[in-house]
Amino acid sequence: MSEHRNRESEEHGNHDGGNHHAKMVQEFRRRFWISLILTIPILALSPLIQGFLGLEGVIEFPGQRFVHFAFSTLVFFYGGWPFLSGLYDEITSGQPGMMTLIGFAISVAYGYSSLVVFGLSGRVFFWELATLIDVMLLGHWIEMRSVMGASRALEELAELMPTEAHRLTESGDLEDVPIEDLRQGNRVVVKPGEKIPADGKVTEGETSVNESMLTGESKPVPKEEGQEVIGGSINGEGSITVEVQKTGDDSYLAQAISLVEEAQQSKSKTQSLADQAAMWLTIISLTVGTGTLLGWLFGSQRDFVFALERSVTVMVITCPHALGLAIPLVVAVSTAISARSGLLIRNRTAFERARNIDALVFDKTGTLTKGEFGVTDTLVFADDLEEEELLAYAASVESRSEHPIAAGITEATDKRYEMEDFQSIPGKGAEARVSGRGVKVVSPGYVREQGISIDEKNEQIEALSSQGKTIVYVLIDDELKGAIALADIIRPESSKAIARLKEMGVQTMMLTGDNRDVAEWVADEIGLDEVFAEVLPDEKADKIKEVQSRGLVVAMTGDGVNDAPALATADVGMAIGAGTDVAVETADIILVRSNPLDAVAIFDLSRATYRKMIQNLAWATGYNVFAIPLAAGVLYNYGILLSPAVGALVMSLSTVIVAVNARFLNVDVGETD
Repeated sequence: MSEHRNRESEEHGNHDGGNHHAKMVQEFRRRFWISLILTIPILALSPLIQGFLGLEGVIEFPGQRFVHFAFSTLVFFYGGWPFLSGLYDEITSGQPGMMTLIGFAISVAYGYSSLVVFGLSGRVFFWELATLIDVMLLGHWIEMRSVMGASRALEELAELMPTEAHRLTESGDLEDVPIEDLRQGNRVVVKPGEKIPADGKVTEGETSVNESMLTGESKPVPKEEGQEVIGGSINGEGSITVEVQKTGDDSYLAQAISLVEEAQQSKSKTQSLADQAAMWLTIISLTVGTGTLLGWLFGSQRDFVFALERSVTVMVITCPHALGLAIPLVVAVSTAISARSGLLIRNRTAFERARNIDALVFDKTGTLTKGEFGVTDTLVFADDLEEEELLAYAASVESRSEHPIAAGITEATDKRYEMEDFQSIPGKGAEARVSGRGVKVVSPGYVREQGISIDEKNEQIEALSSQGKTIVYVLIDDELKGAIALADIIRPESSKAIARLKEMGVQTMMLTGDNRDVAEWVADEIGLDEVFAEVLPDEKADKIKEVQSRGLVVAMTGDGVNDAPALATADVGMAIGAGTDVAVETADIILVRSNPLDAVAIFDLSRATYRKMIQNLAWATGYNVFAIPLAAGVLYNYGILLSPAVGALVMSLSTVIVAVNARFLNVDVGETD
């Protein structure tokens, strides 16, 4: 693969490539229009064109052929310069490719025609040369515009940050400063509708924040004092004060852009295949082009100009430019789509491998579950109470407690009764007077100590306990009225994710340090295929190897900290719920949201990306099966003959088709909620 094409590929994937592409568009547009204007007199002075239009002898003056030569020279050197310089780069690097073919074709045409002008017997080739260059410049102009469109999504990430921030001074006044002047510890005020200028923590106020362009979270995220916000997200209805924690290269957005750039620039295995195909296509083109020239000269006794025209057309039409763009453009689009959706690809090869995953191993806590204690079951033992009332009594008592169990109960209902005389029962629970009644929320040990019978509900209680759930009892006026079961809450998306994975033919497993009862309960609830429970952190990697030993390609999804060895061992490691900490070194892919459906989205995107790559490769190489014989003139006897300019048009069209097809990659990874 040529140095020029490799350089182009890198620029396609580079964030700074936005400015480069804009300059390239301007450059090719300018060269095209100037060359097109210069082509008009070349066409007017061409004997063939004059004959076609019936204007022989109309335009004749002394030195006409030298004027014809002068205009053609201008088009050759000015319009053809990108191809001539590319020819030099590729030859000196020992990697002939697209520019070699175009540069060689126009050089042969120009050199031969120039010799005819200065005395060699033959026919000049200037109008074919000029129109070939014009069409090539037009093709590159359109192609660069397509490339800019493909890269635009990533540029939008960079444009998310505001230019100024309202910084609070020590005296409490507001000053508008460029975001480059913000430092860690500064406090900024963000008004409703404004973009948050830096990563930080809310120190005052409540609001909701739109993070969709950063994390793919479609719903506004509520934020209150103590919660983190991401620079570039949009503040909702409330005014908030934010303490700046990360700026510049340390910010979430900067790290996300950096990861996307790295992923776009990293070499994919499919790109290596394209490089090999392009190299062979170049060799085939030069060989067939030479064979075409010799075949028409000696096999059909056609004149040299006709044979040369066929040879040049073959070399032009087989240019592997479409191959050079087939993969990089898809890479650029797919990584931009993933970044917009909070799916950050650190390892391109692992991302491509994700399409072949046979088994996905989930960590439990924080991945399939929320990592928060919550109410799963409410049992009422009295006829005069409803479940909601029982929870309200318990929540009223626990509203004064800071115990995790208390937090789980208070989160289960918003209903509260009037409460007074709260007291903690050390190691056993809490009690208070609620609406004039004595209410206790206590442990099973307290119930046993008090000799309270639960025989009539023992079967239900045992069933919940066997699932590893924590049971607390509610006593009202010293009578047992009910029980509340709590456990690590299963994420509502977990069941959907498992169902989707099974539809895709992926085995689903869970790897956890929790006891087997809890693990089995979670597995039964969401439909997992297999469970590894009571596994110590240093044993998790061994379990991944055990699954791999079955001949399965394994992905692991975990929190990126405790699961680091397992993530590194898996064929594809995905850190879930990383939030603003995107630098998870052991993960191949970072899923910003704590949503197991994002793991499914990665598989969908990987498969769709690969399909699009194959489509582009098929088009970029397959059209040559028909184009090369036509260019060589096999249908000449049937009146079908392609000129170099038409060959250039076909080649340019194939390149544009590849670019446009890449932009049609559109996996809606946001539809995971």
